Amino acid sequence: MLAGDESPVRAVFATTVANVFVKICGITSEADALLAVALGADAIGFVFAPSPRQIAPLAAADIVKRLPPEIVTLGVFRDETSQRVLEIVHAAHLHGAQLHGHESTETAFEVANGVRFSVKAVVAGSHNARSGDTYGVDALLVDGPNPGSGEAYDWDLLNEIPESMRVILAGGLTPDSVSQAIMLARPWGVDVSSGVEKSPGVKDAVKMRHFIANARSAAALIGDDDLL
Repeated sequence: MLAGDESPVRAVFATTVANVFVKICGITSEADALLAVALGADAIGFVFAPSPRQIAPLAAADIVKRLPPEIVTLGVFRDETSQRVLEIVHAAHLHGAQLHGHESTETAFEVANGVRFSVKAVVAGSHNARSGDTYGVDALLVDGPNPGSGEAYDWDLLNEIPESMRVILAGGLTPDSVSQAIMLARPWGVDVSSGVEKSPGVKDAVKMRHFIANARSAAALIGDDDLL
């Protein structure tokens, strides 16, 4: 994380279980981004890796400039060089980057040192998940065996992650499952993409509303000391 950074990222780091960090990923339009924010999302994710949800950096920048300043914006990358990641983050005026490939600890450190908020995606139960504190990032996003597929997995595997790491739960989350996921896994945050879509890259307003509301309701029932 860049030194001297303040709001909104500092505010995110103060997140407690009662206001669990909620990220809506795979945003491709201004309308969906603004709706997610209006419904209470904390963060918006833009996918720059090859995907049905891929967006161009300049298109993301156009959306970002219309978002409230307190919303955290992240770019999602897969197996890019740290230089390229930082170029796109800065071109799109994002707060940070989420590395969703097979990036080395060196690459993760280089990215983390050049952005205000950094996330490394790891597979639940993997060696990378168990040694997640070696990446130098601000949070770990924990996905299933097929990252990005939207498939659910055994949330008990989150217990293997170093206690020092903020955990963002992803993979197979839906409006119907997010409450149970938070109650059982007790993550610092949750991330959803396909679980709130009409079609790839197009969000469903009703699903987003229910997802965010259910996440908040479940988190409010858990004491702050239970956060992973």
